[in-house]
Amino acid sequence: MFFNKKFILASNSKSRFYILKKNRLNFFRVPPKCDEELIKKQKIKEKISPKKISLCLAKNKAASISKKYYNYLVVGSDTTIDLNNKIIEKAKNIEEAKKKIKKLSGKKHKIYSSAAAYYKNKLVWKKTQQTTIKVRKLKKKEINEYLKKTNKSVLFSVGCFQIEKEGPNIIENIKGDFFNVMGFPLFPFLLFLKNFSMEK
Repeated sequence: MFFNKKFILASNSKSRFYILKKNRLNFFRVPPKCDEELIKKQKIKEKISPKKISLCLAKNKAASISKKYYNYLVVGSDTTIDLNNKIIEKAKNIEEAKKKIKKLSGKKHKIYSSAAAYYKNKLVWKKTQQTTIKVRKLKKKEINEYLKKTNKSVLFSVGCFQIEKEGPNIIENIKGDFFNVMGFPLFPFLLFLKNFSMEK
């Protein structure tokens, strides 16, 4: 295995787990010990940009696990959606998903995926990538048909589309990295992993 350095993924995300597993990376998952929603609410209140919120959450997730797993490289990650400089929250149910897709319909929005790595409780690497997505102009019937097809699986995606599954059915185009839309800046991370030494 080329990237054989073992690390911890501090994330509950199925898509991030899938990306790293598919690339045969040597890791195991530990759920983060920070209150993500509280941190996000505070940062929104402070008028912090969606881009910076993404990195802040990635750092908090990794830091919360690094305290316990001191001798491991710990990687945290987070994704935010920016529509006109406002953060778009994850839908809690299908009704919310319907409203969200309607809101994104015919518009461009930015996806920020950040990753941060901690080693011995210190930040050793961070990266935020941006991808711009345009959702097709959708009719009410198309949204309903799409949600019928995807069902509750869309609730795992911040933008209510899973680009690796049915997402292309409602997306007009993307500018940027595919993996970034899935929730992880993979290529910058692989470069970091290749060069990182545990002896630091």
